[in-house]
Order: sequence, then C-alpha cells, then structure tokens
Amino acid sequence: MVNRRVGVLVMSYGTPESLDQIEAYYTHIRRGNPPSAEQLHELKARYEAIVGGFFPLRENTNKQVKGLEETLRREHSEVDFVCYQGLKHAQPYVEDGVEQMVKDGITEAIGVVLAPHYSTMSVGGYVKRAKDKANELGLKIDFVLDYHLHPKLLDALCIRVEKALEKFTDVNRDEVRIMFTAHSLPEKILEMKDPYPEQLLATSKAIAERLGLTNWQFGWQSAGQTAMPWLGPDILDVIQTIHKEEAVKNVLLCPIGFVSDHLEVLYDIDIEAQSLAKELGVHLERTESLNTDPLYMETLSDVVFTKLEAETRLS
Repeated sequence: MVNRRVGVLVMSYGTPESLDQIEAYYTHIRRGNPPSAEQLHELKARYEAIVGGFFPLRENTNKQVKGLEETLRREHSEVDFVCYQGLKHAQPYVEDGVEQMVKDGITEAIGVVLAPHYSTMSVGGYVKRAKDKANELGLKIDFVLDYHLHPKLLDALCIRVEKALEKFTDVNRDEVRIMFTAHSLPEKILEMKDPYPEQLLATSKAIAERLGLTNWQFGWQSAGQTAMPWLGPDILDVIQTIHKEEAVKNVLLCPIGFVSDHLEVLYDIDIEAQSLAKELGVHLERTESLNTDPLYMETLSDVVFTKLEAETRLS
C-alpha cells in the first residue's frame, strides 16, 4: 500500500549564505531599493562580527527543515511527508518551494512558519505568498497559523530558562529580571488588532506560571530603521531604565520570538545588548535558541499533522 504523500512547506525569513550575498538580500528586504554604502557597510560589519569568516546561519534553517521531516516520518509513518523550504528574502523563495512541490508531483500540502506567533505582517505575509502561488499552480495547501502555547514548545522554553538561571550563581533566582523578547514590528499593527503582541504575552505568562516566576517583563528588539514608529520599548532602553531606576543588576533575556541562532540573537543580544550590560555593570545572560531541539521538532510535527487531520475531516 502506497502511503499518502503530503508536502510540507517550511517557511522562514531567510538569511544570506555568504557575505557576498548580503547586498542582494538587503535589497530584497527593501523591496528592490539597494542599500546605501553606509547601510551595507553596517550590515556587513554585523555579520562579520558574528560569523568570523564562517557563515552558519543558513545551516540552522536547513537543519530545522531536515529535522522536521525526520520527526514527521518517525511519528506519523502512515503518511509520506516531504519537507520543502520557502524563504521570504532569500532563495529558495516561498514561491520556489511551492513550485518545487508541484514539479515533484505533490498534490496536497501543509504550510508552517518557523515562528510560533501570528502577525498579519509576518506569518500572514508568508501565507499569502504561498497561497497565491499554490492557487496559480493548482496545489491544495492549508496552513498552520500559530502554535505559541503548544505544551512541548513551552516545555522547551521552560527548560532553557531554568538552565540559564543556573548561570547566576551569586544571587537568588528571584533577583534576576527575566525579560522575554521578540522582533518588533511597526506600531500600525495595533490599529489592525493584530494578535502578535497578545500571543507573545500569553507565551511569556505561560512560562512564568509554569516556573513560578514573578520578576519578569517583556521587551521588543531588532526594530527596523524606517520613518514609521515600531513597537517598543527596545530592550536596550529597558536594560538602562531598570538598572537606573530599579538598581537591577542581573538580567536574563529569553528571546521567545526567535527559534534559531540568527543575527537578531547572535548580534543584537550577544554583542549589542551584552556590550551595554557590561558598560552598566549588569550581569546579562540569554536562553539558548531552540534550533533543532527535539521538543521543538515535535511541536512542529504535532501542529502539521493536526492541521492535516483537520483538513482531511473537512474534505
């Protein structure tokens, strides 16, 4: 008996594969407008600071896609799952992933984004691009929109918080300010009643309740450099404020909005925020990224299979 064959479009933001691809990558992010020489220099400097000649960022996503396929096949062997990658700002683009599925004879698919929290400006954008291409090519595709309170995701994040708290050896854990963070988005999402801020707060509260945390808050990071205002306060401002006004000397950053080691974690936190903390005399740590943690792979496997079952019942 031939197993039912289902494609899984695994979507994420994308990253250049080498330093010489940064300009094209940045131009795509800027909707075809090339960056100025100064902007390009600044971005290249950030990548050089974290990669040191070796460029591991894209490999993180590749491993996640492979890890999800292996997990799906192990946990749901009754279905022949095949995972495809679709990136927002680098090749293979979202449309390329859809096109490859059709070329390979896939007739039904599930799309999932490597980001647990839904926003019309992030996950919604991926879904629209994938759906438009699928409709053009006649591919049946349904989407997982969020999974921010999945029990296994919360398990993985709680384990990371507990492990990171062990690094504060000289103080009681209640003295450590835990700051959950995520990528900022333009403030206009608030007018749209976008669920992104609420979902991030829900994840933060769920972790805090599980671990009995009382000394925590939320902060935004990695805002874009545009004329429009972005969600704040930024974590750099928060670190300065809580140090000055509350004499906070121990901070644990938990970037729940990011699932792998990319620029926003390796530079914005590990270099930029860490530099500020040292300047202020603050002990700053962060939780490890999910990357290919089995619990995260199982989370993705669960939500993909659940979506497939739901759509099967409806059809």
